[in-house]
Amino acid sequence: MSVPALDGGSSPETAPDALAGFTVGVTATRRREEFGALLERRGARVVSAPAIRLVPLAEDADLLAATRESLAGPLDDVVVTTGVGFRGWMAAAEGWGLSADLGEHLSRARLLTRGPKARGAVRAAGLNDHWTPPTESCEEVKQYLLAQDLRGRRIAVQQHGEPLRDFVADLRQAGAEVIEIPVYRWLPYRDISPLRRLISQTISGSVDAVAFTSAPAVHAMLGAARAEGLEGALLAAFGGRVVAACVGPVTAEPLTSRGVETLQPERSRLGALARALARHLPEHGVTRLVAGDHRLEIRGHAVVVDGELRPLPPAPMAVLKRLADKPGHVVTRADLRTVLPGSIARESAEHAVEMAITRLRRALGPSGIVETVVKRGYRLACLYEAGQ
Repeated sequence: MSVPALDGGSSPETAPDALAGFTVGVTATRRREEFGALLERRGARVVSAPAIRLVPLAEDADLLAATRESLAGPLDDVVVTTGVGFRGWMAAAEGWGLSADLGEHLSRARLLTRGPKARGAVRAAGLNDHWTPPTESCEEVKQYLLAQDLRGRRIAVQQHGEPLRDFVADLRQAGAEVIEIPVYRWLPYRDISPLRRLISQTISGSVDAVAFTSAPAVHAMLGAARAEGLEGALLAAFGGRVVAACVGPVTAEPLTSRGVETLQPERSRLGALARALARHLPEHGVTRLVAGDHRLEIRGHAVVVDGELRPLPPAPMAVLKRLADKPGHVVTRADLRTVLPGSIARESAEHAVEMAITRLRRALGPSGIVETVVKRGYRLACLYEAGQ
């Protein structure tokens, strides 16, 4: 596969091979096929590791109890945080035979929708929305309410996967009666082995980015790592070479509160997140060199040689990245041995390095890129660096 230059007619986020050579972990459950396809169309290798699953609404006794509590008296305000959650609530109410009563109560309340998807779901149900914040944030909805006299007001707050504890507590402190609507709840995914593998791949640097589309998925990954004694190593990986890509600030909060810098799109949408990755990784995750008169772009699991994408196995790729850390300088066999994946017996380590070098040269194609320096080690035949 050839990788086109991105400084011409097509922009990085729309180029079909913008993510070629990169590996992205996807933790989403809902719409993971759609999001994975967005990344794969840009050339990425996708590792799917669902972190969470939804509790079926019709089986959720807490939702039924909250719905009946809402119907026990007039509602003054209803905070609708997600479109899918609101539609699920209405569908569950219909299954319980409560949809007409719920619709009547909602029609008499002020419906505050967090964003356009929530607003669209409200309108699709034949209801009128009262207000939507420009920032699409729960914080702005809360501040909008707190700016009013809430004493005695009855407010229903639709949750979006996890309790909005501060939101609810602040409204109650202001004098409101708050009914929490647990429209859907997240539980750990039944098969946690793919998530455990993704944690190991993240720590080892085998993936270039991990994409999160909900805060519960972040919590689930951190929790799974904590159970294995690896939470610190996982956070360190996100603070290093592995990009933590989050669909928005609410999703990112469990990481940002731990000091992890995250990549976020301007709009909290899956397509925008895929475009943000397609811009960021080629700009920040590529090492560009000229070695042996050949132009190299070292990406996550591949190297582009004179515009031709060449995937590399883990050991040759680890060796190439180590050589590229010191372009033109000799790297000893002992140094290269430390970057080889897996545990290698001391007596076979030198042979493993030689095999990795052989496989690297074979994968690169043209000769003269990797030079042997007798009795010292190896180096990339670099005269200069061509822009990092």
